[in-house]
Amino acid sequence: MIKYFKEIKNDLPASIVVFFVAVPLCLGIALASGAPLFSGIIAGFIGGIVVGIASGSPLGVSGPAAGLAVIVLTAINSLNSWETFLLAVVIGGILQLIMGFAKAGFIAYFFPSSVIKGMLTGIGLLIILKQIPHALGYDKIAEGDDQFIEAGGENTLSTISNAFDWVTPGAVLIAVISLIILIIWDVYLTKKGKIFQLIQGPIVVVVLGILFNYFYQKNILPYSLLPNQVVQLPVAHNLSDFFSQFTFPDFSQLSNLEVYKTGFVIAIVASLETLLCVEATDKLDPDKRITPTNRELKAQGLGNVVSGLIGGLPITQVIVRSSANINFGGKTKMSAILHGVFLLISAITIAGLLNMIPLASLAAILIMVGYKLAKPSLFKQMYKLGWEQFMPFVATVVAILMTDLLKGITIGLLFGIFYTLRHSFRNAYHMKEVKTTEDGVEVHHFVLAEEVSFFNKASVIKALSSIPNNSKVIIDCSNSKSIAYDVVEIIQDFKTQAKTKNIAVETKNFIEIN
Repeated sequence: MIKYFKEIKNDLPASIVVFFVAVPLCLGIALASGAPLFSGIIAGFIGGIVVGIASGSPLGVSGPAAGLAVIVLTAINSLNSWETFLLAVVIGGILQLIMGFAKAGFIAYFFPSSVIKGMLTGIGLLIILKQIPHALGYDKIAEGDDQFIEAGGENTLSTISNAFDWVTPGAVLIAVISLIILIIWDVYLTKKGKIFQLIQGPIVVVVLGILFNYFYQKNILPYSLLPNQVVQLPVAHNLSDFFSQFTFPDFSQLSNLEVYKTGFVIAIVASLETLLCVEATDKLDPDKRITPTNRELKAQGLGNVVSGLIGGLPITQVIVRSSANINFGGKTKMSAILHGVFLLISAITIAGLLNMIPLASLAAILIMVGYKLAKPSLFKQMYKLGWEQFMPFVATVVAILMTDLLKGITIGLLFGIFYTLRHSFRNAYHMKEVKTTEDGVEVHHFVLAEEVSFFNKASVIKALSSIPNNSKVIIDCSNSKSIAYDVVEIIQDFKTQAKTKNIAVETKNFIEIN
């Protein structure tokens, strides 16, 4: 553990930024999940401390995830008890541990790079769109909501439209000044001296937001903020009050089959979100380190067991916090661990002060994070790589914006599979240059690829059908390691049909099937 303190000058300021970002997200996801608000804070510090220590991810940050909010909300209602749901979280964690020991982490490597980049860009744009209402002072939606269709029948775009009808000048002033500071800090000041690298712009923005809120309350400035326009962390007046907010699972429900079904769903969805985030975080890592995925599943499983045992929400690795960690200088997993420590200590000691932080300040920070994930130059870069990379990328971005994270990834993956099959279809064979014998007979040399699957049936049939009458064809399988039975059958049938067209057929390394 000592080695992680070597980068403390980078990890400490990054952890403070991630902490400020995590507080409203933890509370917002708990609110969207229909769970006690403190359960989000529990999941936040367990994700930081327990998962952070156990994980092999250098930059990933774990905590409650918006992608599980609907599952949690539905499960709490179907199980009729928060305590029973906590038992399902523990079971989900145990299943993740089993998956980790069974080496199921290889699943992460089946997601194409174009889809992962699309996921990052889609999330970046989604963050910006979701934070615009908070920057304007319209706070009808909970922080952390990542779905297009929102509670109450609104959607991302209609919420933005409605926000302009409910603009709060005090929130807008804070958001605009915060964005200006963040841009100046990022573009100019960080290059001027080490002090500006140590003290990150978001820390200054949060302190400034607290001061503005204080000036509003004291009528020094002619504006005000409503209670739902600032952080709303449950305040514990003493240690006894703090510990009373922890809840324990109802182990009497171990015989309830619905608990195991819910645990299974939590394990699968949380593992998929984590593995996707691991891939995305590794791509953002300036040092391009590779996270051991099986160890990550074990770490997430351990985190969910502990979170469920003391009253927390399910945990996954989360891209918003992970990308904030990377963008603001995190170097090792110490930044994730420290952010969890700060969450725990602040919930005990300074919850009242944190409740002075305007959501508009945090909106400005998240808008900057979103911009860094979705820079316009990335679209240009992906377009230059060709349609095979660009289309799955764009499909993923659009689908995430119009649905949610997992549906968006699924749609992007389907586009990726389509282009893979199309590529396979077009590369099943190649035809060498046609030669003519002294007798005037055309010789067509048909060379099959190394792998020829049943997806290549149509292209093989088309190629063989184009061989003209009264010619010769050499079907060369010398390079082929695997030829699907369907294709072998087509070649055998062609040899029979060729006689009627006076086509001489010669095969190389072709194995007949009786």
